Amino acid sequence: MAKELPSDWFNEPLTGMPARSLMYATGTVTPEEMAKPFIGLVSSFTDLIPGHSHMRRLERKIEHGVFAGGGVAWLFSVPGICDGIAMGHSGMHYSLPSRELICDMVETITRAHRFDGLVLLTNCDKITPGMLMAAARLDIPAIAVTAGPMHSGNYNMTRLDLVHDTFEAVGRFKAGQIDEEELVALEREACPGGGSCQGLFTANTMACVTEAMGMSLPYCAAALVATAKKDRIAYDSGKRIVELVKQGITARRIMTPEAFANGVAIDMALGGSTNTVLHLMAIANEAGVDLELEVFDDVSRRTPHLTNFRPAGDMMMEDLDHAGGIPAAMKRLKDRLNDCMTTSGATTHEIADAARIFGGEEFIRSADNPYHAEGGIAILRGNLCPEGAVIKQSAVPTEMRSFTGKARVFDSEDAANKAILAQEIKAGDFVVMRYEGPAGGPGMREMLAATAALKGLGMLDKVYLMTDGRFSGGTQGPCIGHVSPEATTGGPIALVQDGDQIHVDLDKRLLELKVDDAELDRRLKAWKRPEPKIKTGYLTRYARYVTSASTGAICR
Repeated sequence: MAKELPSDWFNEPLTGMPARSLMYATGTVTPEEMAKPFIGLVSSFTDLIPGHSHMRRLERKIEHGVFAGGGVAWLFSVPGICDGIAMGHSGMHYSLPSRELICDMVETITRAHRFDGLVLLTNCDKITPGMLMAAARLDIPAIAVTAGPMHSGNYNMTRLDLVHDTFEAVGRFKAGQIDEEELVALEREACPGGGSCQGLFTANTMACVTEAMGMSLPYCAAALVATAKKDRIAYDSGKRIVELVKQGITARRIMTPEAFANGVAIDMALGGSTNTVLHLMAIANEAGVDLELEVFDDVSRRTPHLTNFRPAGDMMMEDLDHAGGIPAAMKRLKDRLNDCMTTSGATTHEIADAARIFGGEEFIRSADNPYHAEGGIAILRGNLCPEGAVIKQSAVPTEMRSFTGKARVFDSEDAANKAILAQEIKAGDFVVMRYEGPAGGPGMREMLAATAALKGLGMLDKVYLMTDGRFSGGTQGPCIGHVSPEATTGGPIALVQDGDQIHVDLDKRLLELKVDDAELDRRLKAWKRPEPKIKTGYLTRYARYVTSASTGAICR
C-alpha cells in the first residue's frame, strides 16, 4: 500500500469523525471497511444514450470487483450527450463543450470526497476523453471501462449501421433510391439495442485508443455491449484498480508520451475518427505531455492502414472483436509500438505477444499488405490553414486526393444543409462551412448531416467540404475539418468568397486558397467579426475561454 492515501484523512480519530458518520449513513461502508482504499466509480449511465443505457449492469460488476480486490466502491455519475441525437440542430453546440464539464465534475467529486482511485465507466464521444482528461489532471490511479459497441442491425439479410442506414439513407431517399417503406424499416432496424454505434466512429475510436494507451484492460474496446465478456472485463477492472492504488501507479505513469504515440499509431492503423486529434491533444495537455499536430502526421506517414471499417469500408466493431480485438492489431504493429506500462500489469509488447489474430488477412491485414501505405489521418497546411487542418485521408477516393474546386461559401452548417438537400451543390464545388469553430460555433459542431446527405445523393466523390468545425467519426469522403485559425477570429477561412478557387493535395499535405496576398489583405481589412450566435449561458463562457482546434479546443 502507498504510504499515504487521500482517504486516510477520514480515519483521523477526531477530525474524521463527522465525515465517517455521514459515510455510514449511506450504507456503503462499515467501520471495518473504513481503512480500505476508496474507489470512485464514475458512471455516465443515462437513459438518453444507447451506448450508456446498459451501464447499470456493468456498475454492479465493477463494484463486485472493487470489493473482491479489497476496496470500497463509491458510485457517482456524470451526464452525457448522444452526438447522433444532437446532430444537425442547435443541441450539437453543446457536445464538445460537455467534455470540459465532465472533466471538471470528475475532478470536483474526486477531490471533494478524497478518492484513492477511479474506475471510469464510459462509452461515447466526449465522455471518454472528458474522463481521461480528469484522470490525467488528478494523477491518481485510474482505469477506464468502455461499455461496448452496439451489434449490427439487420434488414432484408443485410447488416446495418447508424450512419449508412439512417443519416445517409436520408440522401438516398431524396435521390429516389429507396422508398418510404424501406426508410421506415431502416429507422427501426439500424440500431437494434444498446452500445456505441457500430462502425469506427468517434466513440469506438476513442475506446480503441484508450486501450492502446494502456488505460483500459486488453480486449475492452471491442468487447460487445451486454456480453459476459464485457462483464468479466468490468469485474477485472474493479479488482485491478485496487491493486493499482496499492502499488501507487497513477494515471500519468501510464499516459506517457510513448503511450500517446501508441494510441496515435493504433488510430492511424485502424483509420479512426478525426475527432481523436482534438481529444488526444486535450488529454495530453492535462497529462503534461506535449502533443503537437505534427505528431499525428509523422505517425501517419510511417503507419500502414490495416483495417477497412465503416464508414469508408464494411468492417464493424463486432468483426474486430471476433478477429482478436485491439491486442491483435497491436500484434500486427508490435515493431512500431513503444513497450509501455499498462493498467493491466502487462506491457504493450507482452499484450501483443500473447494476442491471437483470427481471420487471416480478412479483418486485420499485416503491415506488408495494407489497405493504404499511410495511416488514416493527414494534417494539412497552407494559406487557408496556417495552424493546420485535419482530414481522414483513408476515406478519400484516390481520384480526389488532388482537387481544385470552386468555393461555395456558407456562414453556418444550417445554410449548407439547406443547399445540399435542395440539390444546389454541383460537381466541382468546394463547400465551405464556416463560423462553426470552437469559439465561433460555439462548440465546433459536427457536420455529419451534410456529408451523409451528399453521400446519399451520390455527390461525395464529386465535391470537397471544408469547415472550421468538425466532422463526425461517421464521415467518409473528402472532408476537411478543424481549419485553423477559425473564421470568428479572422482566420483565412473567413476571407473566402463564392467562386474562389481552392486547391487541396493530400500527398503534399497542402490546402490553398488561390487568391493573392494583396487581395486577402484587402478582404481582411474589410472583414468584421460577427456578433456571437449565443449570448447567454454556459456557451458564452466556453466561447470566451476555448482555444483553437489546433491545440485541442481546450479551455484555459
